Amino acid sequence: MSNVKTMQPVRTDADMISSRKAGTYTDVQRLLIYLGLTFSTTFLWYFFANPDRSTWEDMGQMRQSFVALGMMFPVISHVLTRVITKEGCKFGGEDNSYFGITFRDRKWVFFIAAGLIPWFYAELSSLIEIALSPATYDSEYYISLEIEKRLLLLLPLAAIVSGVVGSFAAFGEEGGWRGYMMPKLIKIMGRGKALIVGGMIWGLWHAPLTCIGHNFGTDYPGFPYVGILKMCIMCTLMGIILTFVTEKSGSVWPAAIMHAVNNAGPSILAGYINPDLAPDTFLGRNAGFIGLVIALLVVDTVIMIKWRKQSGAFRTEGVFNEKI
Repeated sequence: MSNVKTMQPVRTDADMISSRKAGTYTDVQRLLIYLGLTFSTTFLWYFFANPDRSTWEDMGQMRQSFVALGMMFPVISHVLTRVITKEGCKFGGEDNSYFGITFRDRKWVFFIAAGLIPWFYAELSSLIEIALSPATYDSEYYISLEIEKRLLLLLPLAAIVSGVVGSFAAFGEEGGWRGYMMPKLIKIMGRGKALIVGGMIWGLWHAPLTCIGHNFGTDYPGFPYVGILKMCIMCTLMGIILTFVTEKSGSVWPAAIMHAVNNAGPSILAGYINPDLAPDTFLGRNAGFIGLVIALLVVDTVIMIKWRKQSGAFRTEGVFNEKI
């Protein structure tokens, strides 16, 4: 036997650059490129769109809409990352964009669930909020919102309809986070860790808006850091549901619909909760947030149980491509 070792060719910087040009990026590299593009473009947009750092409440509706255009950068960065890394933009199969829509194999169920799930946890959240802070209950609060009682009962339906119509705006976020970030994170670290890490990333991405009062206002102890922490918690819990419907449907559109319905506020009971009556205590100030966290945990628990019943539910590869 010969003791002569075969020399392996040394990869030079030029070879590495050449291989990258050929599209041989790792999933970690692709994810880092995506996150770099998403955060830099979004933060720059907010900087130039709101140069005087006006709070959300002080902005007019036109300016709010202009600032909110920054929410389109996750999906734009998704497409740009695929172009840069020569990954392609497929609508099906492995490593696809999840932009497509299919109703085969009962996937239509998740489009319907996308409208109903936010209604369920919104009502449960409101119910818990009233239980935690009974002083906020106001049987005529909906009148101050200029909503007739009979129309209040139709609020969930209106939220679902507006969610379907307005899903394109939410697609700006979901097309990036659920369409690109989560599949990559799950392949890299497995679903369990990915759901936590992905939720924290999504929450931190909201920081510029949280700092101008978009999510929780500006008048609360610990502003804006407590608000950023709350957003990370909320995004983690909501991200579990949004990832689930994306996985099951093979499309980001149910997540976009759910996101939009959530933002529309489908709760009937919310018409009876007067925040001005909340006592100035920790529980009084945070009853709404605590109620939402508990309600989301209920839905998340059901989803996690369903995932665990599936064989290989927490394997590190291919979970976004399993057959439903």
